[in-house]
Amino acid sequence: MEYLEIAFKISPLQPASDILIAELDAMEFESFVEQEDGLIAYVQKDIFDLKALEEIYLFQQKEFDITWTSKTVKQQNWNAEWEKSFKPILVQDKCMVRAPFHEKQKVTYDIIIEPKMSFGTGHHETTFMMLSHILDYDFTGKSVLDMGCGTGVLAILAEMRGATDLEAIDIDNWCYLNSLENAERNNCNKITVKEGDASLLGNKNYDVILANINRNILLKDIPTYVSCLNKGGALFLSGFYLEDLEMISSKCEATGLQFEKKLDKNNWVAAKYVF
Repeated sequence: MEYLEIAFKISPLQPASDILIAELDAMEFESFVEQEDGLIAYVQKDIFDLKALEEIYLFQQKEFDITWTSKTVKQQNWNAEWEKSFKPILVQDKCMVRAPFHEKQKVTYDIIIEPKMSFGTGHHETTFMMLSHILDYDFTGKSVLDMGCGTGVLAILAEMRGATDLEAIDIDNWCYLNSLENAERNNCNKITVKEGDASLLGNKNYDVILANINRNILLKDIPTYVSCLNKGGALFLSGFYLEDLEMISSKCEATGLQFEKKLDKNNWVAAKYVF
């Protein structure tokens, strides 16, 4: 399989790099390597037209200077590139997310992630904030859905926090395979990983649903999530900007949920709703 490797030069780097990752992720891009002066992104060549880049909202903003070049590359194992840029992160001084080649530190929750082409190492603000929400919530004995699981890191921490029945679902095959590997790598035996979308949910119910995806998918699938959420349950949502919070909250409240709290970082939001 051939991929397009697109190298973006970005000035100033932040928050443009994070915004661009979110926009490209919604356009079927599968992998991102962050660099000091920009970003390298990968997408399957046969499903992407470079002309689509002209429609990216960020490129219309005068405060950012963004240029790009592209080339065709063969599918490969992207670990070598990740190892160059992947640094361990620490959340609330309790949870460390690290790669296998990083030295183990003394923390309550030590999570080893081999990200490959999956999104969700903890470095992006949305994943970081969702991990923070998990640390602040009692998962003891809870049933949990991690929707759009990426690397499976949220489900992994939820199991470490006491959840006893977990499902992790992602529409991307790389994410599905990577989540399986990461669950095994962290000795998690209560996580069932599935490949697909919200249509897989069926009649099953959960005490907690974690969904870190993007605004449009969340708006479409919130009613489905609520139909699967037990009374007294909690829905944690992220993958959208601060200006989208009112829209997300309105959709949640229309389905019977109540907004409880939010975390925000660099204009990204992770919000908690209760049933």
